[in-house]
Amino acid sequence: MSDDLAERPTPKDRGDEAPEVVPVPHLLVPHLDHVAILLDIDGTLLDLAPTPREVWVPPDLADTLNRLKEKTSGALALVSGRSLNDIDLIFAPAQFPVVGGHGAEMRLMAESDATAAAAPPLDKELKRRLATIAHLSPGILLEDKGYSLALHYRLAPHAEKAIYEAVSLIRADLPNAPIEVLPGKFVCEIKPAGFTKASGVRELMTRTPFQGRKPLFIGDDVTDESVFAMMPDYDGLSFSVGRRAIGVDGHFDSPSDVRAFLARLLN
Repeated sequence: MSDDLAERPTPKDRGDEAPEVVPVPHLLVPHLDHVAILLDIDGTLLDLAPTPREVWVPPDLADTLNRLKEKTSGALALVSGRSLNDIDLIFAPAQFPVVGGHGAEMRLMAESDATAAAAPPLDKELKRRLATIAHLSPGILLEDKGYSLALHYRLAPHAEKAIYEAVSLIRADLPNAPIEVLPGKFVCEIKPAGFTKASGVRELMTRTPFQGRKPLFIGDDVTDESVFAMMPDYDGLSFSVGRRAIGVDGHFDSPSDVRAFLARLLN
């Protein structure tokens, strides 16, 4: 994406066709007081790393986010599969409104406590069985998020097929278990059914200061597609990162392009 333009389609172009190029920053800057900025983290704001703990937060990013939060009267939130505690750790000392755990947690204001979106923790016995999958190959990393369990294989890409086959076998033993498998970029995540990033964002958009604003959502992964799909319900904008997802208003090539775009919104 160029420094001055993001891609946005006209209504007739929504879908599989390539969108026309329209200067989105010029459309948004005069209206930040009517916009809610919603941002995925990994692969969107931050470059992917070999392990979740190795992500690097550019020193000026927190300042950009805080200034955008001020310009939107607090209507900026991070929307992530990470837990709220994990998000606070990687952005410390800064804190932001959050939809975390794929919609399992929500925090409306940086200084407030998190609220659970009626999401039960993943069953302990199921976690134990899923955890054994990490023994299939060196390099498979297990991450317990409380509400979900993630198997990262960026360091063992050859194990992808074996991981999903093992998960399928466990699910076959538990056909009535209300669980959902989320494929991602070098990660297989298992969580209880009934909540998603989209359900978390819908709840968020009923709360002050997000209510009544037009959301701008940027995400990169399969788990963000449910949020992309709901943006027209709010007359919002959506952008994918690293790929051109179906139905979005445009895309960025990389997280560095997203960070540059957000910084330009302040000008």
